[in-house]
Amino acid sequence: GKFSKSRGVGVFGDMAKDTGIPADIWRFYLLYLRPEGQDSAFSWSDLMLKNNSELLNNLGNFINRAGMFVCKFFGGTVPNMALTPDDERVLARVTLELHQYHQLLEKVRWVA
Repeated sequence: GKFSKSRGVGVFGDMAKDTGIPADIWRFYLLYLRPEGQDSAFSWSDLMLKNNSELLNNLGNFINRAGMFVCKFFGGTVPNMALTPDDERVLARVTLELHQYHQLLEKVRWVA
């Protein structure tokens, strides 16, 4: 049903802590479902599904592929990088965009 603090319906901080589910999994799931302008629905089965499919499978696959790439092409060691002026400009732009993204998240707004 619909969460209601006054009626005690929902999963609240103390209840989430008592589940034994690590805080990072809760953080991921809540950010994944973070509504911008409307309510969102919670279900235990969806928490499990998103944790397994989005967090574990996708993130694990990305990490595995990155590791295989480094092993295949760089002998298992990430080489030192010499940044060019163009690289520095891109890095500065990405840093600016990331800062703006964080500001929007703080305001509960999604970057489109």
